[in-house]
Amino acid sequence: MNSIVLIGPPGSGKSTVGRFLSKRLDRKFLDTDELIEKKTQKKISEIFVDEGEEAFRKLEMIVLEEVLQMRNCIISLGGGAPIKVEAQELIQSSDVFVVFLDISLAAAAPRVGFNRDRPLLLGNPRAQWQSLNEARRPIYQKLASLSIKVDDMNVDQIAQEIFPAYEVATK
Repeated sequence: MNSIVLIGPPGSGKSTVGRFLSKRLDRKFLDTDELIEKKTQKKISEIFVDEGEEAFRKLEMIVLEEVLQMRNCIISLGGGAPIKVEAQELIQSSDVFVVFLDISLAAAAPRVGFNRDRPLLLGNPRAQWQSLNEARRPIYQKLASLSIKVDDMNVDQIAQEIFPAYEVATK
């Protein structure tokens, strides 16, 4: 087991925790959403508008395959990245430690801000977030090596939960 993969809904802190762990463990940090934007030279919201969600999910799967082949990294997945069965199978067959950053809507709302850069949250963002989370939560739980309820935790506290569990899992 080498890389740590962070999963969870928008606003759970995947990128923030990922960058923190990357510095603490002196490992490369990879954010699949950032990699997609770099690869396409477009914001994710533009991809959704111009090409549709299905085109975005195909790009996301390509990037997921690439990052899961890298060793000793900290990887932050977009909220929808592990939803397709193929993605779940790929994650489960990879030698990675998966951390589900679980968060409530009340705690996520101030972090997310429900802005236009989150195309699946347009319309009624709170209801959309809740609906997506209800559908995705069982998948996150199934994939997780470790689940952490992060509502009242700062990044250092979250890392302190991850380190010992990761150490045990890698022995």
